[in-house]
This record gives sequence, C-alpha cells and structure tokens, in this order.
Amino acid sequence: MTLKPARTPRAAQSILQRLGPFELKDRLIALADAHARASTGQMLNAGRGNPDWVATDARAAFFLLGRFALSDAERTWRAPGLAGSPRERGMARRLRAFLRAHAREPGAALLRGALDFGVRHLGFAPDDFVHELTDAALGNHYPLPVRMLRHVERIVHAFLVRTLCGGRAPRGGFDLFAAEGATAAVCYLFESLAINGLLKRGDRVALATPIFTPYVAIPRLERYGLQVIELRASELRPDGSHAWQYPDEELDKLADGRIKALVVVNPSNPPSVAIRERSVRRIGRTVRSRNPDLIVISDDVYASFVPGYRSLLAELPRNTVGLYSFSKNYGCTGWRLGVLALHRDHVIDRLLARMPARRRAGLARRYASLVLEPEKMKFIDRLAADSRQVAFNHTAGLSGPQQAQMALFALGSLLDRKGDYDRGTREIVRRRYRALFEGLGAQVPDDPLCAGYYAELDLLVWARREYGEDFVRYLKAHYEPVDLLFRLAEQSAIVLMPGGGFAGPEWSVRVSLANLPDEAYAKIGRYLRLAAQSYVKEWRASKRQRSLPRTHPQRASAGR
Repeated sequence: MTLKPARTPRAAQSILQRLGPFELKDRLIALADAHARASTGQMLNAGRGNPDWVATDARAAFFLLGRFALSDAERTWRAPGLAGSPRERGMARRLRAFLRAHAREPGAALLRGALDFGVRHLGFAPDDFVHELTDAALGNHYPLPVRMLRHVERIVHAFLVRTLCGGRAPRGGFDLFAAEGATAAVCYLFESLAINGLLKRGDRVALATPIFTPYVAIPRLERYGLQVIELRASELRPDGSHAWQYPDEELDKLADGRIKALVVVNPSNPPSVAIRERSVRRIGRTVRSRNPDLIVISDDVYASFVPGYRSLLAELPRNTVGLYSFSKNYGCTGWRLGVLALHRDHVIDRLLARMPARRRAGLARRYASLVLEPEKMKFIDRLAADSRQVAFNHTAGLSGPQQAQMALFALGSLLDRKGDYDRGTREIVRRRYRALFEGLGAQVPDDPLCAGYYAELDLLVWARREYGEDFVRYLKAHYEPVDLLFRLAEQSAIVLMPGGGFAGPEWSVRVSLANLPDEAYAKIGRYLRLAAQSYVKEWRASKRQRSLPRTHPQRASAGR
C-alpha cells in the first residue's frame, strides 16, 4: 500500500504554506476530519503539544486545601451561602487538625509535607504561610505583592533552582513574576523591553533556530521592527541526520555587540533537544568577554524532560531572563501557570541606570504614580506594571488560586526527592518516541539530550541518504514542502505540523509525542513511511517514462 498524490493542488499548497504553522494546521484538521468521517476512521492530531496526562497529587492537594479554606472561613462567621474571611491566628494548628481528620484522603500527605517543608526548609512562619495559601485558594483578595505572593515566590524559586540550575542557586538569587503562562510572560517581556528602550526598532536580535513559531513572528511585528539574526542548529551526524546542535561558528555570532538580545527555547521546540553543555559554556564565555550587555531570553518549558538539565539561567544568571511554564510536565495548560525569573543584579537594571538622563526622566514619569523614586524601580516591577498599562498595576500578576496551584505543583516536585514523577512523564514521551520510530522502520536515535516531547523529521535527509541527490532534485522540482502533510491529512486523517514554520528545515515535519495514546504513534510512523514510499514510486515511474524510446513522428503517422 502507498498513498496517492495529494488532492489539494500544488498551487493551492503553495498559497496555504504562507500561513503560520498553527493556521495551516487548522486547514489540515478540516481535511483529516473529512477523511475520518468518510472512512469511519479516527483523526490523529499530533500537531498540538497539549499533554494527555494529568498530575493528580498537587490537584488533590489543591481541592483539599479548598475544603479546609471554606471550613475555616465558616469558622469566622456563617450565613446562608456566605462566610467570612479566614483568620490568620492559629491557622497552621487548624490545618494540621484538619489533615489528621482527613489523613487518608488524596492530597493530605502532600499538604502535610508542604507545610513541613515551608516551615523547616524555607523558614516560613506557620500561620503566615498557611494563611497565604488558604487566602489564595479562596481567591477573595487581590494578590499582594502584585508581582507574586511572598511564600509562593520562595517556593517557586526553590523549584526553579532545582529544575533549571541543577540544584545550585546562583549567588544573589532571582526575583520572580507569576504570569498567565509562559505565553503571557513572553508578550509582557517584549513589550516592556520596548517601552523601556532596551529593544528599539532596527536593533538586532538573535534567534536560536529552529524555534517555536511565535518567537519567529514577534520580533518582525510592526510594533518592534527588529532585525533577526539566526543561530542555526545545523550540525549533522555522520549519517547525515540532524543532531540539532549549534556549530561553534553559529554561537560565535553572539560576539557581535550589535546583537542586543538572544532568544532560545531550550530544550528546543520542535527538535526537542537540549543544548549540549560545552555549547552552553561557549555562549557564557562569549557573552561575558565579548557582549556583556546581551539580554538572553531562555524559554525552559521542557527542562524536566532531560535528566540533569542546566539552563542558560544558571550559566549566565545576570544576563538571562528565564521563562518557565508548568503546563507541559504537569498537564495543566488550562491553568495558565507561568513564571519569569530575573537575577536581582541583572544587566537590564544596569542598562536602565546607564541611560541618558533625559530618557531616564521620561521613564520616571511613566511610573511616578507607583513609587516615590521611580528612576530606581527595578525592571521586573516595571514589567509587572506594564502588563496592566501601569494604571492597573494593583491588579497585575496571576490570580490567587492559580498561584496556590502553582505552589503545590512546585512543592510536590521539591518533596519528590527521587524524581519519580519526572521519570514517569519522561517515560511516557520516550515510549511514544520509540513507537514512532518503530512504525517508521528506523532506528531510534541514541541522544541523552533528547527530551522526546516532539520529533522533527526531515524528508530530505531520508531521501538523500536512501536514494541520493537525483531523488532530492525530483522532490524539490515536483512538490511543495508541505505536500507530505496534505497526503497524510487527506488519506490517513493524520495531522502534523510543518517544520519550516518553526524556522527549521523546509521539508521537515513536527510530531507531538504528548497528546495521543501510545498506539497512535506506531500508526503515524507507518503512514509516514507509506507516504515516503509513494514519492519513491512516483519518482521511479517518472524515470521509466523518461527512459522509454520516443517514436519518430513521421514513422508514427505511417504506422496509422
């Protein structure tokens, strides 16, 4: 069995591939859905990175905390459908009594461990800690401080040190801003960098590609007008396949002082590979010695899927803005839990202090209603204010219930000293990664830096290795790079995403390994193999056609 040529004409494909990959995906979903209905099959949408698992313990702890919060509110006063706000004094003692009474219920052990960890390891005053979490879970007050609740910030700080910095906190530590997912954090960050004159129209920004599509699009928006310099992960393995690592000459582009910022997703999206340690160190040396004012924006959302991961936030803490989202590892995209981290002695604050007096005065006027000495206002606090157009600064940041759930996810990880949960989520994606390659009939790459959350597969690498340059030329001459995606959607109800839309190889596709059952990935691999074989069949047929002897026109007419 092979797949037939795509029904969507090449001219139409050429137009549609101008869309962003997520917008093209919607067109492919419509085609796949139509095929699934006609064939009574099932659409397999491996285009979205939303995980299909749910972290249970921290959620159970959140719901149990909510029950305690309501019971403690009713202790203050109670009326039909109403209760008062919980009173702080004695709250830790009351929570312990509540947990003894509900000791066998899901979430009780985590809440008990969380209270002990906060008091013993982080030095929290018990009643103050419990009151903050309880009040946050109820959501009946604006969170204060607006940037992030005090105890929650300390907890998430400890979590980030463990997850992104190999357990070793850089001297000085970080300030954090809790935002509505890493998505919101990124948008707030670019906007505030522009408002504060740290990224100006025409400035150069380096992107470590391939990279998540919004990072390709944002710098080019009219609002920012930035020049993009790509650092391409172009290194190849001996067999010609992509290693998804950055050659030294690509990293050395950062020595150019005209580059004001570097944006990197690490581990990468879509290749899902962490930057190797020697390259991380090379970036660090280059920035410190040649471009010390560089602002590094590192999105580390897939960090937990690579054992022993170490972020640029650990290598260059005073230059890096760290972004983390709980969404992927904890299966909580709907909660929108993200955090932004800046070192307390960050290069951004030094750049603000060195600005011309006139510019500093203009910015001081922007923030004058918030503090008495606005020129001394740290960038992370400006960012929080900018996220609410300054005037609504008092309602900035993440809601109380969201911060309470974030804290419980972080505490669950901190209490899991053996890392059993992280191993569990890693095994889910690795199992599916193996199934995909088994379906392809290919050997699974042995790469300890592979997160395995996605797979990026390049059709041209396979074509060149198996059949040579003549076949590659044939593909380029007769098909659009997205033709494979249309064949799969139209004839197998499988939806993948174009790797070219992520500033990756044009003929590559991204497969999400997070959102479908294990058995789906072997099927996706088989259909990818069938689609590849269909191109080979068409190529061989064209070669036979070209090799047929041509009949002389006069001789042909004589024969009639």
